[in-house]
Amino acid sequence: VLASERNLGFAAANNRAMALARGRFFLLLNTDAFLHPGCLAALAAHLEQHPQTGVVGPQLRYEDDSLQRSCWRFPSPWRTWAEALWVSGVLADHPWVGDYRRWRHDMVMAVDFVIGACLLVRRAAYEQVGGFDERFFMYQEEADWELRITRAGWRVDFTPAGTATHLAGGSGKKEAQRVSDQFYQSLDKFRLKHYGLVGLLSMRAAQAAGAVLRVAVWGAAALLPARRKVALVKMRFQAQILRRQIFVGLPTRP
Repeated sequence: VLASERNLGFAAANNRAMALARGRFFLLLNTDAFLHPGCLAALAAHLEQHPQTGVVGPQLRYEDDSLQRSCWRFPSPWRTWAEALWVSGVLADHPWVGDYRRWRHDMVMAVDFVIGACLLVRRAAYEQVGGFDERFFMYQEEADWELRITRAGWRVDFTPAGTATHLAGGSGKKEAQRVSDQFYQSLDKFRLKHYGLVGLLSMRAAQAAGAVLRVAVWGAAALLPARRKVALVKMRFQAQILRRQIFVGLPTRP
């Protein structure tokens, strides 16, 4: 057990542990994630059987046992525009434009990245690319890390052979606004690091445009009495995104 006098953040805390770990594989497990029987054995077996895989994640379930989406595409300017304009939603199964949202997470597949709630990582991949970028306090650190691992020639896999329950945000429920702000700050850092200032501006413009489009659509839905309550909540949420993308300053460095 490594105890810290302050909260180091997900990236720095895991780096501290991995620097001292001696095993061939490292299990990264959030405080709000819980392994089902046999999950760890299944993940380890997958890495044993697939020597080119550097990271593998299990199927995640919510507390009510419903499926949780755990695989995502890397954020990029063109993909952000595709998502903002609903292209990814309409063509969700397209190999290039799709975003895994309709995939039932029921088969082994190489993916862009798996969320950091539960990951088994090969030591050799860690030794090749290093640990997490500690400039990410929380969020996007796993996307950045798995992108670097992928670029180094390793695969990132998903397997349904192992299952874990993830409470999805359980660690930050008491500070919802702070968590939301942290998410967008980390997303901006990721954009600036991998796509530069032009890419960052393009992606923020895409999210702003997408928010305007959704405010208009939900505004029309609010005219229907049966949809009004939900529509107003959605409109307020999209309005917050729009204000954030327009008025919050840009990071000066990743």
